[in-house]
Order: sequence, then structure tokens, then C-alpha cells
Amino acid sequence: MFKLAKLLHSKGFHITFVNTEFSHQRLLKSRGQNSLNGLSSFRFEMIPDGIPPSESDTDAMPDVLTICDSTNKHCLAPFRDLLFKLSNSSNVPPVTCIVSDVVMSFTLTAAEEFGVPDVVFWTASACSLMAYAQYPNLIQRGLIPLKGMQDIRLRDLPTFIRTTNPDDFMVKFVMQLIEQAQRASAIVINTFEELEYDVLCPRSAIFPPTCTIGPLQLLSDQINDNRLECLGSNFWKEDSECLKWLDSKEPNSVIYVNFGSIAVLTSEQFFEFCWGLANSNQNFLWIIRPDLVTGDSAIIPPHFSLVTKDRGMLTSWCPQEQVLSHPSIGGFLTHNGWNSTIESISAGVPMICWPFFADQQTNCWHCCNKWGIGMEIDNDVKRNEVERLVRELLVGKKGKELKKKVNTYGCLKPNDHGGLLRDSNGDWLGGFLGYISTKA
Repeated sequence: MFKLAKLLHSKGFHITFVNTEFSHQRLLKSRGQNSLNGLSSFRFEMIPDGIPPSESDTDAMPDVLTICDSTNKHCLAPFRDLLFKLSNSSNVPPVTCIVSDVVMSFTLTAAEEFGVPDVVFWTASACSLMAYAQYPNLIQRGLIPLKGMQDIRLRDLPTFIRTTNPDDFMVKFVMQLIEQAQRASAIVINTFEELEYDVLCPRSAIFPPTCTIGPLQLLSDQINDNRLECLGSNFWKEDSECLKWLDSKEPNSVIYVNFGSIAVLTSEQFFEFCWGLANSNQNFLWIIRPDLVTGDSAIIPPHFSLVTKDRGMLTSWCPQEQVLSHPSIGGFLTHNGWNSTIESISAGVPMICWPFFADQQTNCWHCCNKWGIGMEIDNDVKRNEVERLVRELLVGKKGKELKKKVNTYGCLKPNDHGGLLRDSNGDWLGGFLGYISTKA
């Protein structure tokens, strides 16, 4: 979302970036008290979200259900008040369009009240959007197979469908998101046609006009505005020392391990990953958040550091895009969150996939079975499987095949990725903004 805002700002738009209180406070904590001062044409606002302050004061993330439920209940009124304030302010231009993360479903209600278009930004993959769109059919009729998603299994669908309770909050929440996406003025997806053509085609019968803008980080890298360089969106402080460590390693010799900002491991799973990496005898860079392990901070097993001291580095967070593009990185052990997945594809880095929840199972299936750029680890992770797959990815025949395949996507330039909304010159952003101007 933040990269999209920067991209729109680079095209001359005035941006008011609205954070929930939890996100706002976490950003100030990780990046400093002046980090959200912004510019006259790129301002930050905060609205209350109902999450207790005690949740924001820890390094741990609240669970997804808590975040979704709280924002759903508490954010509409303050967001409506903010729109009224902005519309009556002489310091900023009037609001002409709302671009919202799809999970912030309250924005559509406010947009309709104020008579402005609301463009939904689907931050996950297009395949997950189509999978979520099948929820009503699965609940009502058990519709299988899924159009445009041949051979996919029920276990590969986003995890929130795994319930026997028809009143389950997350099932209802997801159905609300899909309904919002169908009512939106347009949808923006961080993907590209060469990757997800099969699911982007049938989506036109279900959803409003779509703009594919991926990989967003490649477009964001083309922005030439030094004023925005100090603005970031990480919840943890980045450790850039790992880049120096990577400089000391041979090309394609390091497995990068990061399970994102939400996934949580049991202590048993953590130990299996530890010893799988240790026994592989391969170099690794492992990102271990303070809240990565359930119930306690991650405790490194005895002798692990001694065994891996010359070939392993542990840190709490890192500049991921720079890490993935580093020549020493030969593979990515990932949870398959969509940002991580598309960043890995953009950098030409094959993956070992261990999905945790939500759309990650769907992304994993496509990486391993559709796109041929990943290998899956069983949910019940075992050290011998981790050892085998890490070796195979870095020094095996299969790893070379995956590397070759992912490079066919990674070598594409941003201009090669066409949005489904384009202007007469083929420009996705021009087409997107032209469409919105007709709706405003």
C-alpha cells in the first residue's frame, strides 16, 4: 500500500496516507518519532482502531482475528470524520478518490456516503482473490473444480474456509471483503499477467475493472524523489549488517529464511528448522522476530551457534528486497505471504515453501505446481526434510531447474507487465487514473 501511495505521489497526486492507531504507533516505534512527519503533499493521518494500547507496546503482533474484528467495529466513524475534516480544510485539496486495502472494508461505506470512488487494493495474489471468491459457492453448493484453478485441492484454498461453524467470524469477514471488492470502483492487484493469466481472465465476470501493477517494488524503484526515501513501513528496525555478511559469501550459496511478520512457530517446529539448517551444511541468513515462537522468545538450541558460526547469521529483521537481490542468495525459505513471494520472483530467487495461513497455501500451490518455482515443506516440518530441500535448492539438480524457471519471470522489466486497464499508449497507470477520473 505504501509503495502504491509513493507511486501515485510521483505522478503528481496529493496523498493523505491513513494509518490505524496500532500501525501508526508501531511505525513510530520502529522508525523514530519524526518518521511520519511527511511532506506538504504526502501527509499522514491516524484513526483509532479499538486495539488496546497494551497490544501496541509489545514486539508481538496481535492475532489476525483481533485486528480484523477491531477495525471492522471501530474504524468507520473516525474515518468518516477524517473525510469530513479533509473535505472542509483549506490546507489540502478535496478528496477525489479513496484507495484502500481490501481488509479495510469500512472505507467503501464512507466513500459511498461522500460520493467518491473507492479503489480496492488487493495486496495478495490474483489466485487468492479468485479462491476467496469461491467461498460463497463452496459454502452453498461445494463447487469443485474451481474455474481457472484446475487440480487445486481443498487444502490449497485460503485457510479461513477450514471451519465447521457457519457463523465463524473470519468466514463472514472474508465474504464481506469479496462483496466489497465486487462493489468497488476498480481493483488494483500487485501481480502481472504473465504470471497469473489463468486467474485474471475469468475474474472479469465476477469483479469490476482490474489494474495489475506488479511487481510493485520494481515500479517503486523507478521513483526519483529523494524526499520519500526516509519514509518506510516496517514494524521492526532493519539490520543492514546482514548485507555485509552476505558480501562475504559466494554467489548463490545462501538460503534466506524469513516467515514474515505474522507467522508463529511452535518450539518443536523452531527446533526442527534449526537442526535442518544446521545439518544441511549450507550458508543461511535467518530472520527471527522477537515473537516468532509461541509463548516465549526463540531460544536457540545448545550447540547450534557453535555448529553454524561460520555459515549462519541470525537477525531480527532485514531490508528484504536488498537481501533477495543480493548475488549470494540462492534460495528463499518462506511462508509464501504474497509480498515475499512476488519479491522473490522479481529477484529471480526460487523458494522452499512453508505456508502458515490465509492465502499462503494458495500461493504455495501455484509456486510449486503451476509456476514451477518452489518446493513445499510439509506442515508437520521435520529436520531431515528441511536439510534435504535446502541442499536440493542450493546445490541440487532440482534447484537449478527452479532457478532457471523463476528467472524467466524475474528478468522481465516493469514495462513488460501490462495492466488490464491501460491508456492508448499502453500505460497501466494512465489507464487506471483515466478510468477513475470518469468515476469521480
